[in-house]
Order: sequence, then structure tokens, then C-alpha cells
Amino acid sequence: MISFAKRNLLVFFKDRSSVFFSLLAVFIIIGLYALFLGDVWTNSINVEGGRFLMDSWIGSGLLAVVSVTTTMGAFGIMVEDKTKKIVKDFISSPLKRTNIAGGYILSAYLIGIIMSLITLVLVEIYIIGNGGTLISFSTFIKVLGILILSTFANTSIMLFVVLFFNSNNAFSTASTIIGTIIGFLTGIYLPIGQLPKSMQWVVKLFPPSHSAVLFRQVMMEEPMAVSFAGAPEAVVTEFKEAMGVIYKMGEYEVSELTSILIIAGIGVIFFFLSLLKLSQKKK
Repeated sequence: MISFAKRNLLVFFKDRSSVFFSLLAVFIIIGLYALFLGDVWTNSINVEGGRFLMDSWIGSGLLAVVSVTTTMGAFGIMVEDKTKKIVKDFISSPLKRTNIAGGYILSAYLIGIIMSLITLVLVEIYIIGNGGTLISFSTFIKVLGILILSTFANTSIMLFVVLFFNSNNAFSTASTIIGTIIGFLTGIYLPIGQLPKSMQWVVKLFPPSHSAVLFRQVMMEEPMAVSFAGAPEAVVTEFKEAMGVIYKMGEYEVSELTSILIIAGIGVIFFFLSLLKLSQKKK
């Protein structure tokens, strides 16, 4: 399984177009933020350290998105192997079916982790370049923990989705659609407070958006302490709700533990659904 996963990693990173399109959503968000939205949002909140605050906000969203698109891009190898009948060669080899499936899953998960860490480095460089500060070691450990959990959940979800595709065209179309709408579904293109109530519920029920919430709570802790020093609690809470730093379901505020359980639960559910579908294909 390890050697097969290594093969998939090499195939993915050698194909520059696969890497590019798996990061397409990230490039779109960065482009929109850098060219249009960054200054608008920074000026609209008009607080000390506003740029650091908003850069941390967009960086948190990017970390939530990248493991969705890159794991799906990684599973493109599985689709291509299937359409080119290469997978039949693997099945006829001494490799067990479980090792083949495990290799695809492990390589997608590792690709998600690697690309997320690269994104984190780029985000920190961007933040520091705009006058912000580097995250502390304790914050990094928290971010890493969220990253590992969210990548597991997104790998499971994308695996289940990709199992329904039998052609590269269908996979490419789905990848483009997901890459386009993921920014809306995680409340990045527009803060959740600016969306209609019905759309806000869609965002709150979308599992990867809970990863975004956790990343925001951790990465925005320091800049919020600077920007809202001495501000009334009601003002801070209003900002958190509007920007998706916290979610409220009616009067209930979704806790960090609840978001973690949602992400972990969704990951486990989709992982077993994927295994079930794989077993059906085997029959």
C-alpha cells in the first residue's frame, strides 16, 4: 500500500496541470481578495490592525478550502487509472484490492496535508508582508491539529463523490464546479453575515465550513485581541457572527467541540460509505 501511495504522489506532483487545477479555488480567492476585497473589507471595519485581522480571516478560509480541492484533484489519478484501464493491471498484479484502494486514499490524504501546509506557509508570508506577525508555536500546533482532522473528513467526502465518476470529463466538470462554489459554501467570497438567511443555513450545514470556523477562531485570536482591545463584548460578538468566526443555530452558539465532532463524524460516515461502495464495486 505504501509503495502504491508513493506512486500516486509522484504521478500527482509530476502533472503540473493537476496541481494547478486542484488549487484553482485558492487562486480565485487570493485574486479576488488581493485585487478587490482586501482593501474594501479592511476599510469597512476601520479598526487598529484591520489588515492583519482580515488577512488572517482570508488565510483561515484558504486553509479550509485547500484540502477539499487538492484531495479531489488527487483522486483524479484513480479516475484516470479507471478510464485508461490501468487499474486492471494493478488488480491482476500481486497487489491486494485493499492495498490498491488504501494507496489511493493514503496518497490523497497526504497530498491534502502537504498542500495545506504549503498554503499555510504562503499565508503567513503574505500576512507578515502586510505588517502582521507570525503565528506562535502553540497556535501552529492547533492549526496543524485542525488541518489533520479536516483533511481526513474532506478526503472521505471527496472519495465518496469521486467513486461515482467513470470518465475524466465528468470528473473535470465536477472539479470545476466544486472549485467555483466552494468559496461561497465556506463563507469566504462573502462573509456569512452578508448572505441571505437561507444561504447562511446552507453554509452552516456544509461540513468544510466548520473547518473554516475552527481555523478562524485560532488564527484570528491574536489580531482580534489587538483590533478589539477595550471594545464592548456585544461589538466583538456581532463581528464574530458577521464574519463566521462563530456560528449560531437560532439561539444556540456552535461550540468548538461541536464543530470538531461534526467534522470527525462526517469524516467517519463518508469513509464507511466509501468502503461500502467500494465493496459493491468489487462484487
